Amino acid sequence: MSQPTHEPSRNDRTRGIRRIDLASVQPVSSDIARDINRDIILELIRFNQPLARADLSRLSGLRPSTVSAIVEQLIEENWVREGAVIKAARGRPSTMLSVNSAMVTFALDLRPDRAILAVVDLSGRFLSREIITSSSDLRRTVAQIGKRMKALRAEHAGKSFEGVGVSIQGRVHPVTQRVLLAPNMKWQDFDLRAALERESGLQVELDNDANVCLLSELWYGRLQGAKNVVLVAVAEGVGTAILAGGVMQSGYNGLAGEFGHVSVDPAGPLCQCGQKGCWEMVASSRAPIRSFNAAGRRKVQDIYELMGLAEDGDATAIRVITEQAVALGRGLRMITAALSPELILVVGDITAAWERCGPIVWKELASSMLAGEAPRLHAAGDAELARLSGSAAMLMQRHASYHRSTHDETGTRPSLAMTSTAS
Repeated sequence: MSQPTHEPSRNDRTRGIRRIDLASVQPVSSDIARDINRDIILELIRFNQPLARADLSRLSGLRPSTVSAIVEQLIEENWVREGAVIKAARGRPSTMLSVNSAMVTFALDLRPDRAILAVVDLSGRFLSREIITSSSDLRRTVAQIGKRMKALRAEHAGKSFEGVGVSIQGRVHPVTQRVLLAPNMKWQDFDLRAALERESGLQVELDNDANVCLLSELWYGRLQGAKNVVLVAVAEGVGTAILAGGVMQSGYNGLAGEFGHVSVDPAGPLCQCGQKGCWEMVASSRAPIRSFNAAGRRKVQDIYELMGLAEDGDATAIRVITEQAVALGRGLRMITAALSPELILVVGDITAAWERCGPIVWKELASSMLAGEAPRLHAAGDAELARLSGSAAMLMQRHASYHRSTHDETGTRPSLAMTSTAS
């Protein structure tokens, strides 16, 4: 089984704009092309700061006049700041550019039993992070989150808050931002975005937790050249995010990737979505907890307590965690058959026991291929940090770049080319 490599070298990051595949860019309108160029310039500054305009022109392949125009716009909008003036051996002195360290965003990760709220800057640094207990009363939970947001804004009074990026265990309509499906959250047509905007006074952007985890891998340059990737997020449920041909896929109405709600056992336990034997009912963190507690010897409260028992040699704990890993690996056949990715990333609770579970998942994956070699399988690490950093990245991308133009006033999607993929 191949091992994950998270951090590319500085040369990998800088050579070819984090190795962005400009050959894959589709013909687009001039307005969108300008926004794509903004993406490129802002990414280069983020990954290589501080650097001069001449460096940006050389690394991006854009004309100096184009680079200067984009930089001036980014400075005017407070995304970028000018710093020290460096005297060169030849030519004119260069003014160094960096992202605006004073610009931050709220990142909010909503789970069934808690909300995690963080303040994140443009470089991905966490300035604060705290856990808020959530309840079944969504309005009360949102009010509590809003109260903590006001307190954090007061604590970081010198910062400029761009908005709120939200990760949820559910699917969000790409146009309306309404939550379409969140069976584990037990929401019923609750306008979460509007409620959070009223409480925070900031613009709110929402997306599925698996999508923001994959965006985190993209945003921080950890895909190492892969353009066809599926990320599987394992927590209370099982969610997936899809990168196909270097483009994030949400489907017609935002529901693409709901493999967790495909039935793998019609006689299995009833899922929150109303069907029996969904993949997440046998492969999520709830599955081994349910099996262990049903054994009757003792009860565990969460997956980490169960993993601790397995590490201590408890035979029942080892058995149920092994069963979860087997179910996860077998379910990956749906993904390889449907999408044929070159890389599958697993993020979430199960990665805490990846030394035990990883080889089991890999064995099931490799033995279930229709044809050809199995895709690479990597554990992507800390799901909580990935969801938070991905939520912040989602908001920054949508606000700073061509993602602002993702939908027109009629709610239709223009043709866009994804440029933040590695080639």
